[in-house]
Amino acid sequence: MDTVRVALLREVLAGTPWPGATRRFARVLRSSVVPQGGGLLLVGTEEYEPWHLAAHLVDEAAWSGLPELAPTLVRHRARPGDPAHLAVGLGRLESVRRGETLLVVAPERPEAELLERVRDARRAGATVLALDGGDPEVHGLAHEALTVAARGNAMNAMNAVDTVGTMSSVDTMDAVDMDMVQHLVSAAAGENSLPGSRGGRPFRDRLSRLVDQLTSPPPARW
Repeated sequence: MDTVRVALLREVLAGTPWPGATRRFARVLRSSVVPQGGGLLLVGTEEYEPWHLAAHLVDEAAWSGLPELAPTLVRHRARPGDPAHLAVGLGRLESVRRGETLLVVAPERPEAELLERVRDARRAGATVLALDGGDPEVHGLAHEALTVAARGNAMNAMNAVDTVGTMSSVDTMDAVDMDMVQHLVSAAAGENSLPGSRGGRPFRDRLSRLVDQLTSPPPARW
């Protein structure tokens, strides 16, 4: 998601806690990996693989001149024949060491094996960050966590606009999902200054453009 679309998303969410909360989480992420020279590991659950966040962090690392933001995607079903950037399995978590950062993306409660590996990584000295769906055990394992409760999605937000013609802050809060939050976090991690406000467009037009971006095909590398 480019800077214009990120600014648009922030404008849509103005008046909710999300722009500030995602910037704070991004600052913690950035401050965890940049001084260490990298060492960012990204893992999801068996059902949810955050390849989209991985791709966006790689892009932000290149655009911002901060290669430390580029993560190693740790996968549940990595195969020997996969490309190198997709071939890292859960065994990588066994060698986590102090100074590395483990970012866990878990919209639902993770399986027991992953929770145990995350617990071991924290004991080994890694910084654990989490984008979670509200599971208390995931939240408790993280040094810093941002909860995205399972509510609606961008398409539900469009339906709400079609029905009532406008959207309150509460409605907008309900439309936020894990994908939106990952877009905001990755963009904020790579930015050097806060984007300016972009006003003047009708709300329906702004949200329509956002949905087009969020439903576009993944980057070719992923």
